[in-house]
Amino acid sequence: MCRMPALAATILTLVATPVLAAAPAPAPTPPSVAASTGPMLRAKAGATQRAEAGRIDPLARAAFWARELEIDPRDVEAGLGLAVSLRQLGRFPEAYDAAGQVLVIQPDNFDALLESARAQIGRGQGFYAIEPARRALILAPRDWRPVALLAVAYEQADRDDEALAAHRLALTLAPHEPAVLTNLAMYHAGHGDLVQAEQLLRQAAALPRADARVRQNLALVVGLQGRLAEAEQLVRQDLPPDQAANNIAWLKAATARVPTGEGRSWSAVTRGGS
Repeated sequence: MCRMPALAATILTLVATPVLAAAPAPAPTPPSVAASTGPMLRAKAGATQRAEAGRIDPLARAAFWARELEIDPRDVEAGLGLAVSLRQLGRFPEAYDAAGQVLVIQPDNFDALLESARAQIGRGQGFYAIEPARRALILAPRDWRPVALLAVAYEQADRDDEALAAHRLALTLAPHEPAVLTNLAMYHAGHGDLVQAEQLLRQAAALPRADARVRQNLALVVGLQGRLAEAEQLVRQDLPPDQAANNIAWLKAATARVPTGEGRSWSAVTRGGS
């Protein structure tokens, strides 16, 4: 039996979604903030070292920023760096806590508010992402990112009308942002409008900043319309053979469960057509 791929929001960059991509293996636990002590931690890293930290993997980056926070617990850059790294590792409660520590120091820190919302959405608690996303939107009313977060948060909170309005506003603010197009596409897919979803995903995939998550979402939407050969080509563009085979097998099994007359949608597939 093949494992069902996870459905996530395309957050931010954002909120983008590796719907068909297999979940990564659990990452080792980076050192806690309290775990590392010693004379080597007396001096904070310089600007060059901090810039280089952005190019290492999330696990090593989390350890780097945790050490920086040991030296100076009020280091906002380190707090934000730790929050981002932990979120990328899928450690959403810890990411939320790290962002929260920044907000204790700077309650109106825009990036910390975004990270707080992202972490809550990542753990499936979109209702609790609404408040920090709204605060961020007040600080930057023309920035598409808090609006995109609000859209996904409203979806998770089952507030569909508000979600659709926020998706459309995000698209108005950033019509050429792949994450925005992808999020709106997956909203339509979840509500059974696969044609509109595919159109939006193809627009997103054609943009220079589109990544594998966009193409994997497109593969899902194409496959749900019964075009499995085309979906398989898209899946194999970005995934290693074992993950691609697993996702293709899942998609074939999922679509086979849904009666043709029902209209294939993400919700129909995940409930097995019942």
